[in-house]
Amino acid sequence: MNRTHLPGILAMAAIVVASNILVQFLILDGLLTWGAFTYPLAFLVTDVMNRVYGAGPARKVVFAGFVTGVACSLIGSQIMLQGDGYTYAAVPLRIAVASGFAFLVAQMTDIAVFNRFREGRWWRAPLVSTLVGSALDTALFFTIAFSASVTFFGPDADAAINWAWEAVPFMLTGPEAPLWVTLAFADWLVKLSIALIALIPFRAIVARLSENRALA
Repeated sequence: MNRTHLPGILAMAAIVVASNILVQFLILDGLLTWGAFTYPLAFLVTDVMNRVYGAGPARKVVFAGFVTGVACSLIGSQIMLQGDGYTYAAVPLRIAVASGFAFLVAQMTDIAVFNRFREGRWWRAPLVSTLVGSALDTALFFTIAFSASVTFFGPDADAAINWAWEAVPFMLTGPEAPLWVTLAFADWLVKLSIALIALIPFRAIVARLSENRALA
């Protein structure tokens, strides 16, 4: 492993671990978790690695994050909770599959889109790739994890997440829709906001790393 890639790998792993912990803490009447604010930083790490070192190292960092996420899911699957007469894992199989699949597909898509816009203005590649990747991440995760139309995980898996099917006002004020739809939209809004804010540290970190490489 190239030692220059280690900070990116450690940063990605730290973000994944922190997000898996902070997702347990609800805010804004349950619309969001604190993990929603740390997880989008994974796209920042991927884009910085892609800009400075290229797509290959960026993919290695993504794979490290994926492996870390799988490890977190395995640990969470051993923690059993009680609710509504059911005993279920803190990280049910359905949630674990949705999380891992969405992360891997979204991050790899981010890398591909970034490369497509690499030669444009400095902000275009990270912004477009993060917007596309984060939207895909949200759509894949919430659909696989919570949609009632996804049934192949079986009734036991559905029992652990049936709270997400409750009909509630969209974003607490609009027409009724399944709760998971509101959660997905709120999550996407956070990713959109962080994608814009992250352009500032992206440019600063890329400039610093590029300078260090030039001096090495």
